[in-house]
Amino acid sequence: MDSKQRFSNRVDTYVKYRPSYPKEALDCLFGEVGMKPDSLVADVGAGTGIFSALLLERGARVVAVEPNEAMREEAETRLADGGDGRFEAVPGSAEETGLADRSVDFVTCAQSFHWFDREATQAEFKRILKPGGRVALIWNNRVTTGKPFLEEYEQLLLGLGTDYAQVNHRNVTREHLEAFFREGNVREARFTISQLFDFDGLSGRLRSSSYSPAPGTAGYEPMMKALRELFDRNEQGGRVSMDYVTEVYWGEV
Repeated sequence: MDSKQRFSNRVDTYVKYRPSYPKEALDCLFGEVGMKPDSLVADVGAGTGIFSALLLERGARVVAVEPNEAMREEAETRLADGGDGRFEAVPGSAEETGLADRSVDFVTCAQSFHWFDREATQAEFKRILKPGGRVALIWNNRVTTGKPFLEEYEQLLLGLGTDYAQVNHRNVTREHLEAFFREGNVREARFTISQLFDFDGLSGRLRSSSYSPAPGTAGYEPMMKALRELFDRNEQGGRVSMDYVTEVYWGEV
């Protein structure tokens, strides 16, 4: 499946059930990384604008670059009026943003860099960044060990997901990151965040993932049945906790 179209039929669940990002991660961007309230940030692979919204809250000006029309339109609907003219969404990709040379102060990629062609993206980011501009790559990395629920959920994805092992963002290695950023330039920080779900919420979170079989396809009912059984084994007070480590990598390219 074309990576740029994978989420076209999951916009509603993506908006409703995907996690946000911890305050500490934004503090890092507007501290150590060097963003300022009026910085112009290209949020590339912006999707429905989850991360763009957090940048706007800190006063940044944001151009959201998103190739998927359905997701881009959702971001525009949610953010354009509240951005006080500081928000714009444009069709484009990491490899071809359509932005002008040396036009942005920072580039952010939240939960998106693993979909990109790294070599073409590196060249494009070099082109659009002002001198001294930085790139920040952010992932909410779901914890997969330490609790039975987290371990069993990971096994469910590996066993019943359509192509989970192939598209997992953990496939981006430290070596890939060091090759992407200027030599010796990559820095990193980690934070934590969690989501508490009842079964409907957990189901929605799973359905927001592109590797989850869509309703009406052959694998959908078996996955939902397994998810129900997993939830019933692990719920406490009608809830389960999905835990994440938020990883931030930044530097010049």
